[in-house]
Amino acid sequence: MDLEKLKVVKERKGFIAALDQSGGSTAKTLDKYGISSDKYSNEDEMFELIHEMRKRVFTSPVFTSDKILGSILFYKTMNSKVNDKYTADYLWKDKNIVSFLKVDKGLADENNNVKLMKDIPDLEEQLALARERNVFGTKMRSVIYGANREGIKEIVKQQFEFAKTICDNGLVPIIEPEVDINIPDKEEAENILKEEIINVLKEWDKKDLIMFKFTIPTIPNLYLELYNFECVVRIVALSGGYATDEACKLLKQNTNMIASFSRALLQDLYAYQTEEEFNKELKNAINKIYDASI
Repeated sequence: MDLEKLKVVKERKGFIAALDQSGGSTAKTLDKYGISSDKYSNEDEMFELIHEMRKRVFTSPVFTSDKILGSILFYKTMNSKVNDKYTADYLWKDKNIVSFLKVDKGLADENNNVKLMKDIPDLEEQLALARERNVFGTKMRSVIYGANREGIKEIVKQQFEFAKTICDNGLVPIIEPEVDINIPDKEEAENILKEEIINVLKEWDKKDLIMFKFTIPTIPNLYLELYNFECVVRIVALSGGYATDEACKLLKQNTNMIASFSRALLQDLYAYQTEEEFNKELKNAINKIYDASI
């Protein structure tokens, strides 16, 4: 494990930019960016366009390490280049920003009010390539749609099983059990989730370092006590569908929880903007999210 990168992730002020939109969400992201589906004819062209969007963000003069400590990458982004360097190398060497790789394959069908992750048959291969590409950690997402203890317990079990494999391969996993912001029993679901996570952490090897990415909780600081476990490097928040201002307002109520926003970071960026306009909107979003994270 790269101890310099660990120090950045654990101690630096700032937030993590989530730019890991995958097959299921890429078309929507491009559409919001102002590139409709009639502008590409196949998946390869679609991913080339989303990579150009990400490159525009990464290379912007306002995308800097004084506000951003890490970025989450999609697999194709990790294997693509920015200014003739693989993306993670560009971010680290040119920007001093740490990279994480989204490793999950999307969600299985809903059962017990949750969507588990689909199996990840090539996880070991992804992790080997991530190490080769100088990536620091990973991220994997599952979703909770109700306060169903059996389902939540399944999510926690699956997340930690994959996390163990990732730790054994020398990377730091971000465990992301998202709680849908629209469910009526969100607070109860979050309480159950915390209880089930603590049950696992009590038996977890403290040398296996992990991170968590949570929906901003209904009760502020709900997850703060997870920092009592030595293995927990950092707790980050997803925007979960909240607009930037609302996500930042809610995040500010939570001590030692930093942002890992996607939609809230990108929502005012468009392909047709001039570089000046683009950088102005990106800077505005970065400043708001940074302020909420510190």
